[in-house]
Amino acid sequence: MAVLLYSSWFLSLLLFSFASLARSQSFIGVNYGQVADNLPPPEETVKLLQSTAVEKVRLYGSDPGIIKAFANTGIGIMIGASNGDIPGMASDPNFAKNWINANVVPFYPASKIILINVGNEVMSYNDRDLMTQLLPAMQNLQNALNSADLGGKIKVSTVHSMAVLRQSDPPSSGSFDPSIGDLLKGLLEFNKATGSPFAINPYPYFAYRSDPRPETLAFCLFQPNSGRVDSGSKIKYTNMFDAQVDAIRSALDAMGFKDVEIVVAETGWPYKGDNDEVGPSVENAKAYNGNLIAHLRSMNTSSTPKASVTPTPKPKKDAWCVPKADVSDAQLQENLDYACGQGINCSPIQPGGACFEPMTIASHATYAMNLLYQKSGKNPWDCDFSQTATLTSTNPSYDKCSYPGGSI
Repeated sequence: MAVLLYSSWFLSLLLFSFASLARSQSFIGVNYGQVADNLPPPEETVKLLQSTAVEKVRLYGSDPGIIKAFANTGIGIMIGASNGDIPGMASDPNFAKNWINANVVPFYPASKIILINVGNEVMSYNDRDLMTQLLPAMQNLQNALNSADLGGKIKVSTVHSMAVLRQSDPPSSGSFDPSIGDLLKGLLEFNKATGSPFAINPYPYFAYRSDPRPETLAFCLFQPNSGRVDSGSKIKYTNMFDAQVDAIRSALDAMGFKDVEIVVAETGWPYKGDNDEVGPSVENAKAYNGNLIAHLRSMNTSSTPKASVTPTPKPKKDAWCVPKADVSDAQLQENLDYACGQGINCSPIQPGGACFEPMTIASHATYAMNLLYQKSGKNPWDCDFSQTATLTSTNPSYDKCSYPGGSI
């Protein structure tokens, strides 16, 4: 079997609806791997990342030295509990509580921990016991966060490989493997209830390895190609990455979880393999990562403006979370009740408060939704509210009513 070595760079992409990659919100991040003997000290790595457009970092574990090094940088951190932690977390709530007390509480909020991934690609293992323990482990970890008053600030999820799909071609027919359907449904219900994303590791390289034609390589590396038309949706894809992500979107939609968002936790291209293996190379790894970054930055979105792929100083802009234009009063009331029930200060929209007037559901819900977004970490998925909210660069403050807002 080939031993594949992967570039440490990854792209993290949060998608809001199927077939809308051109309108999705995305951010660039790195996987902070530690399997090497020549890594610079964490402090040096942090300084390097601060000089670029990197906004998020994913750790496979929860190294305290690395987490502490990111303190007061504003860079979002995704930390991980290992597959080996899952049995203990699932069976003993105190195990989960102790894990949070050891790996989160001492560092947050100075270190901006935004997501805890429980295990890695567990649903692709042939270990049914571990699969069944995953959801209880996530639930106990969520309860531990709630007990530490961090439940609305840090999300809990798990990372999946593309092997959770039974079918991915064409993307519009994407569906999950029925043998793990019940287990996935439980995980997705957890994602939906807590507002956490469905995290995936798409690797177009594996699609190329099963079909090693030149045209497939070009399709996988974002290089000029004739494209592939989805026979169901009639969408023309010009790269494998978009096709893989949309296949996941279709599978989620088919299972009834259209409001669960997707985050790409890891992707890349191998830069070394067996001598007789076609595809892995430094040149191809550079092409994949560079072209993927260019692809994301070419999207006409508020968070990924068209720009050179050369690392640039991290852009900053102010953003506020507001309801979409067509949201009903009933949904706004639900959003208002939910937001104020999360422990935020809703006194400004109470009688006598600076934001009480106008006394409308829309006005009060807007204030509460934005405040919860600002307090929860200002991640794109924090401004969701079952897909009834959106981010705006227009400050909704008026008269003496000031809406909190900050740079993202």
